[in-house]
Amino acid sequence: MARTIRPTRTGVGVWAVLAHVLHPAHLRRTVTIALVVGTLLTLANQGDVLLAGQATAATVLKVATNYLTPFAVSNLGPLSVRPTPSAATDLT
Repeated sequence: MARTIRPTRTGVGVWAVLAHVLHPAHLRRTVTIALVVGTLLTLANQGDVLLAGQATAATVLKVATNYLTPFAVSNLGPLSVRPTPSAATDLT
């Protein structure tokens, strides 16, 4: 009788995630995505407020979120498919 193949899940350490996120090639790609998408979002959502010179602390927070969100999302994709080093398949 065949058994179900299940990888063991031990998770990935914080240092491994940081090493992946801060790798120069990966960081260059994710920062570029964040700058392009964040700028477009800022122009679309807060452009009128910024051009009128009426920016408040809330506007600054919204602009920061416009850049942090695509940065986080562009990191989550590769991290979600990254195999764990201890993933094993039990065929016995």
